[in-house]
Amino acid sequence: MPRLFTGIEIPPEIALALSGFRGGIPGARWVEPENYHITLRFIGDIDERMADDVTSILGERRQRAPLSITIDGLDSFGGSKPRAVFARTAVNGELSELQGEQERLLRQAGLPPETRKFTPHITLARLKQVSPVDVAHYIATHGHFPKLTFTADRFVLYSSRASMGGGPYIVEAAYPLS
Repeated sequence: MPRLFTGIEIPPEIALALSGFRGGIPGARWVEPENYHITLRFIGDIDERMADDVTSILGERRQRAPLSITIDGLDSFGGSKPRAVFARTAVNGELSELQGEQERLLRQAGLPPETRKFTPHITLARLKQVSPVDVAHYIATHGHFPKLTFTADRFVLYSSRASMGGGPYIVEAAYPLS
């Protein structure tokens, strides 16, 4: 059973810049730069037949122009029990529209709706039993930097192994934005 999700790849030069933020939070598990991505829609563990349906239906989306994506700071999920540190993307209506279209298509294919609000981001570190004070200090000292902008000319269907922390992620199919 493959574990699938759709996402936007992060170009190597942007991944290199983001990798400079690795370190500085005791107990954090840092994501490898080659696994940086923006998740559009988590699909989960599905059987091969549904995986084939997903691959096919994603090809039926409407044509879109390449997306300009800007990374504008660091943040965390989890509040007083931080779970992740991430690079935040600036509000982007086109990216939200792409995600919404994928949500509709995947529901038509028979998948249950995504219950989490779409918050485009790039996970840099996963946290477990990490001090919220350490995370707050890290973000206060590292979280503001010159904006990083790139153009996404495709989205991909990724597979991952069922393990702690995901990766390595494998591109199963690519869908151009043109």
